[in-house]
Amino acid sequence: MPKDELLFVPLGGSGEIGMNLNLYGYDDQWLMVDMGVSFGEEGLPGVDVVMPDPSFIEDRKDKLLGLVLTHAHEDHLGAVPYLWPRLKCPIYATPFAAEFLKAKLAETDFADQVPIHVIELGGRFKKGPFDIEFVTMTHSILEPNALAIRTPKGLVVHTGDWKFDPDPQIGDASDVKKLEALGDEGVMALICDSTNVFSEGQTGSEAQVAKNLSALFAKIPQGRIAIACFATNVARLQSIIEAAHENNRCVGLAGRSLNRVTEVARTVGYLTSYPNLLTDEDAMEVPKDQVLMICTGSQGEPRAAMSRIAKGDHPTVQLDSGDTVIFSAREIPGNEKSIGYIQNLLIRRGIRVITARDEPIHVSGHPGRQDLARMYQLTRPKILVPVHGETRHLCEQAALGAECQIPEQVIPHDGTVIRLSPGSAHVIGVAESGVLCLDGGRLLKRDADTIRNRNRIVWNGVMFVTVVLNQFGETVGDPMITAPSLFDEPGDDIRLDHFAAEIGNRVDQLNDDEVLDDAAVTLAIRQALRRPVRQKLGKRPLIEVHIARVNEKS
Repeated sequence: MPKDELLFVPLGGSGEIGMNLNLYGYDDQWLMVDMGVSFGEEGLPGVDVVMPDPSFIEDRKDKLLGLVLTHAHEDHLGAVPYLWPRLKCPIYATPFAAEFLKAKLAETDFADQVPIHVIELGGRFKKGPFDIEFVTMTHSILEPNALAIRTPKGLVVHTGDWKFDPDPQIGDASDVKKLEALGDEGVMALICDSTNVFSEGQTGSEAQVAKNLSALFAKIPQGRIAIACFATNVARLQSIIEAAHENNRCVGLAGRSLNRVTEVARTVGYLTSYPNLLTDEDAMEVPKDQVLMICTGSQGEPRAAMSRIAKGDHPTVQLDSGDTVIFSAREIPGNEKSIGYIQNLLIRRGIRVITARDEPIHVSGHPGRQDLARMYQLTRPKILVPVHGETRHLCEQAALGAECQIPEQVIPHDGTVIRLSPGSAHVIGVAESGVLCLDGGRLLKRDADTIRNRNRIVWNGVMFVTVVLNQFGETVGDPMITAPSLFDEPGDDIRLDHFAAEIGNRVDQLNDDEVLDDAAVTLAIRQALRRPVRQKLGKRPLIEVHIARVNEKS
């Protein structure tokens, strides 16, 4: 690696929203910022979670000084339980993120091996050539932080996820004075959240959401109210609880992650004024017009509480016609169909559904264009590197930075190696990057044969062929064919018999050497099936061949 150069290498979060993983390198020593996951995507059947491939830094893990977490959202720390064993580096986080991570790691068999160092809000520490200071921000979770990273080549401000909210309801407002002081000190580069760059104006305040929720609850005097929101948005939880109490409703929690988040928040001193939150079971014993349920599942997750409630198979929570469900969250791109499915199920059952399109009951946790311009004015960077966005978001923020007179803009993508200093900032290379898929309990590369074959099966089906051959390479009995998802209708057995005959004819055409070679027989069987299957079904199924060889007595 180059000496006396400051490098920035995003391995995740630049080109997509989610699965953030960023690296800073100097003199072949590395600092990692965040290690997150994202939802699975179309083309990845059976995969719920994806994360960045850390191979580049895994090859240099002896040079990795530590992982710094900006906050506790899944797209910033959710990959730690899966990837930390590959890196085994110390982790640094403020109290809430540290406690939240410990709760996640408790489900692993290596929790006691992970060195987690708690840094107080506004704290500062050094690792090798990096001097890191936490800068308090506001976001849709407790204790979000920007990082002021001082290096021998200059000061970098890594914003994490943020917004400006003068009244966040819980926790401190963004430390504007510190941002301005960093600008006075001289910010070489600003690595900045791009999520809401297309949103004009400023992001709204959580305080206004709290007022709007109370007013909305007042208009629903009858029936149960269930409200879905992000479990990690503790400020929203507090807003909902207070609005419910103002309307003489007690509050119950439905969803494992909600209970975990509230427990973690209380451990570090938040939500301690609300000791009487009910379990979902106890809440169902309260008269309908005196209870409000906070539920997981605002994104339509199939195993979350709201999804199970909508399907009528939740073990304790039951909603009836005349009850009301409120979605107090934004739709993450890609989740629209699953959210719509849940909402339609509820509406069909006579349950009223209210979303942020109907009432002003949600504000984003990310900065609008006016907020971004203010961040530029406070920090006055020489270089802008937009991250945390798709390509269109990154390009738009770069254009906004140029409009606001930031001298240099560099647009990254996952794997881009950017030299921030010395000289002008520019791309100097490409690091190994990619996506890992959580498939059950294992991690697979997105282009793994398993994923490719699964996609092929989804679209074209699969055929299993078993052929028994004797010691002379002659078929013993008829080939056995099964084709689940291709041949399930009455009369399909006749077609399968036809394909069996095709196989027998093709094997009979092999010469003496070929019939004794499993690979040659397998290829012949696949060739025998491809054309007739395609002609009759218009499909190109995955064909799995099993060959058994037996010695027949003369």
